[in-house]
Amino acid sequence: MATALITGASQGIGECIAKRLAKDGFDIAVNYYPSEANIEKAGKVAEACRSFGVKAEIFGADVSDFGQCAEMVKAVKEKFGTIDALVNNAGITKDTLLTLMTEEQYDQVIAVNQKSVFNMMKPVIKIMMKQKHGSIVNMASVAGLYGNAGQINYAASKAAIIGMTKSAAKEVGARNIRVNAVAPGLIKTPMTDVLTDEQKKNIFDRIALKRFGEVEEIATVVSFLLSDNASYITGQTIEISGGLEM
Repeated sequence: MATALITGASQGIGECIAKRLAKDGFDIAVNYYPSEANIEKAGKVAEACRSFGVKAEIFGADVSDFGQCAEMVKAVKEKFGTIDALVNNAGITKDTLLTLMTEEQYDQVIAVNQKSVFNMMKPVIKIMMKQKHGSIVNMASVAGLYGNAGQINYAASKAAIIGMTKSAAKEVGARNIRVNAVAPGLIKTPMTDVLTDEQKKNIFDRIALKRFGEVEEIATVVSFLLSDNASYITGQTIEISGGLEM
């Protein structure tokens, strides 16, 4: 049985990806940021994954911390025996204009969103190289492709992930390891539910499909990239935005 490790999988897009990969037949390692609330959420995600007849366990770790990532990867490998897929999904936002942004706000977003990808890929790729197979999907964003006012830190982290994805793909392709990224646009979440009708209209005017995306539409693409159907795809960033900013 193949094993998938998903960071930031206690809610939102990460939760949906975990459930989709469980449906695909992966054993699931659910990463969550250590807190009482997140333990409960992660436990429910793991329980939902088990309903598909696979194994699922939860692993608490702050993915911005290199040491915690190394320990988590070791624990996942010991528990499941293999790590065949990695989805670097964990991320935060601390939005404000550049002139108002603090150094702490910048550094925190870079640490959680971008450095976490290094923290996770380094130990996981070592395992995949020994296995001589594996697939990684990194969560980028349209902000990393086009930029976004008020998101200097977030856009920087996501643009960096795209570059990291291409570089890693070139390094490990000969070992039968694929590394790709997805760049979601505006996805329907509790965060978008609070937008006013006027705000939604302004956004819709920039989207060809005139709607927000669904978390399931992100999970479907991630599922494809991790499957054998994408066996000749690596180093790519797939935009999932309904035709934003074309």
